[in-house]
Amino acid sequence: MAEICKTSLPGVLEIFPKVFNDQRGYFFESFRADWLEKENVFETWVQDNQSYSQKGTVRGLHFQREPFAQAKLVRVIQGKVLDVVVDLRKDSETFGSYYSTIMDTEKHNLLYVPKGFAHGFSVLEDAIFVYKCSNYYDKESEGGILWNDPSLQIDWMVNDPIISEKDTKWQSLEEFKVTSEGGL
Repeated sequence: MAEICKTSLPGVLEIFPKVFNDQRGYFFESFRADWLEKENVFETWVQDNQSYSQKGTVRGLHFQREPFAQAKLVRVIQGKVLDVVVDLRKDSETFGSYYSTIMDTEKHNLLYVPKGFAHGFSVLEDAIFVYKCSNYYDKESEGGILWNDPSLQIDWMVNDPIISEKDTKWQSLEEFKVTSEGGL
């Protein structure tokens, strides 16, 4: 069985699966629907994504707008990342707040990210990152918040980050709040 931990952002869950180690290595269940169902989360996962990133890379902060909004279940299968989610839910008491956690191949932890959050990560060791999505990617529904928006004060724990051109051009949280009429 896994340990499910609520975070400082309502709806965001960190999951620590039971890992069985022996002289051969380890075994664990990386996903079970009943883990989330016990927390009243019922998702149908329709897409799996995988990325490889070099140490020092920052990806994000990304989200999908309705009707293609996505919940995500993320984990690291090799390496180490700092995973970050920002609450963009309209009228949320924690709008603009973020939660971050280290995800790696020692803890084997997962993070459940509901719809309405921007998501990103920085790579602390070369990493393979995988995640399930509850909806299909749609380019026209894609959005983002500037990764280094000073109002967020996120310590990405990397120097001289490697960032895509697209991720340097997202809007600030304040601009997003105006253009989205208060959030997702």
